[in-house]
Amino acid sequence: MGLWEKAKAELLDIIEWTDDSADTLVWRFPRYDNEIKYGAQLIVRQAQAAVFVDRGEIADVFAPGQHRLTTRNLPLLTTLMGWKYGFHSPFKAEVYFVNTRNFTNLKWGTKNPVIVRDSELGPVRLRSYGTYVARVGDPARFIREIVGTGGHFTIDDVSEQLRNLIVTRFSDMLAESGIAVPDLAANYDELSGRLTGKIVPEFREYGLEVTKLLVENIALPVEVEAALDKRGSMEAIGNLDNYMKFQAANALEAAAANPGGDASAGVGMGIGFAMANQMGKALAGPQGAAPGASQPPPLPAEETGNRYYVGKNGKQAGPFDRNAIIGYIRKGAITRETLLWREGMAAWQKAALFAEFEAALKATPPPMP
Repeated sequence: MGLWEKAKAELLDIIEWTDDSADTLVWRFPRYDNEIKYGAQLIVRQAQAAVFVDRGEIADVFAPGQHRLTTRNLPLLTTLMGWKYGFHSPFKAEVYFVNTRNFTNLKWGTKNPVIVRDSELGPVRLRSYGTYVARVGDPARFIREIVGTGGHFTIDDVSEQLRNLIVTRFSDMLAESGIAVPDLAANYDELSGRLTGKIVPEFREYGLEVTKLLVENIALPVEVEAALDKRGSMEAIGNLDNYMKFQAANALEAAAANPGGDASAGVGMGIGFAMANQMGKALAGPQGAAPGASQPPPLPAEETGNRYYVGKNGKQAGPFDRNAIIGYIRKGAITRETLLWREGMAAWQKAALFAEFEAALKATPPPMP
């Protein structure tokens, strides 16, 4: 340091820090030979604290405001230096300004997946991320435990350690929570509160406070998400037997609307009919099985006399009841020439030969040539 800088430092009697950065946590006030004049003015702005350090030992901490540095305002430093009767000459001490504002939008996230055991899905690999807000709550402890003798300390210098701490506690908490994997999204607030309670005491050991922590997302592996989507689709379908019959009925109507379609369309419709028939038999269970207590067995008349099969394009579909056949007649899916069969008949016959459908067929015009 040159002669002019030394002289200027001795004349300077205002100690302050105007922070123009967004990430500085601690800044050491520069002073030639660390000398501070007796009666110097210390200005501590809002969201700041000033910490005096004498030979590596924390002395006095000043809150926001304007302070005149005398023995009355520096009780600990006065005791450390042994000034029994005060002092009126420059004294040596390091002054650290600490930024005590909230640092927002700090990120945390799992680098590797966390394996949890779900009661339904078994072992599942989960990834998670979120944000948190932290501030310096105890400036003296923060300098003692984290900063040391550094002259400039930023949030990036400590964020990696804090992130690792959060991830470790989150992994342990998630494994112990017992929350089913499909229900995790509905418990983000609860998980955020639990995680905050775990890490607050450990942050305090560094002189830091966590004012807000959020779990923003817990991501499942792609294959697990696909399995859950399939299960949700099956639950939305409900009764699979009725669904297959519905699909077969749609195929029958499509064939009636396109009587001149190519052979592949007829084959596809026939496959749909066959699938509906086979699925219906499989879901019905073995013949003679006892029906459920909540559902009575079908009436004998329906089972033996009023169940019809439809033959079209060389394929059969059914069984359908009388009302369903009439509905298809009215829609044009079944005409007078369509083949029908019911139990007790020796062969397939045209719909026009069934007396029970005569009225419906007369009310329906024949297909156009």
